Amino acid sequence: QLQLVESGGGLVQPGGSLRLSCAASGGTLDHYAIGWFRQAPEKEREEVSCASYDANTLDYADSVKGRFTISRDNAKKIVYLQMNSLKPEDAAVYYCAAVWDPYPGICSVLLGKGRYKYWGQGTQVTVSS
Repeated sequence: QLQLVESGGGLVQPGGSLRLSCAASGGTLDHYAIGWFRQAPEKEREEVSCASYDANTLDYADSVKGRFTISRDNAKKIVYLQMNSLKPEDAAVYYCAAVWDPYPGICSVLLGKGRYKYWGQGTQVTVSS
């Protein structure tokens, strides 16, 4: 059973940066697409980024394009979300999720939370001065 653990959240000022990590155990990430999601209080969980198993395709929500970058190191079983130019509206609990799918083109569009099978517990990101 694949297990995911997020880390790297915290308090950052507007305009600042954070890098979130999603570490996998119980298996490899070699054939898993990975998504990053966030959920703010009283809001729906939204997908912000997706990476195919080989990072051949990447996609981002419009709200984070040009500011967030997803990357992965399958050998280390870690997926990253680099977040720059953070805004107060980026504040949320951030989750990573995985779905087994070896198709390189899978993340040409965001998948939606219903596609993912494995979820982490989340890490809090607060953006405030």
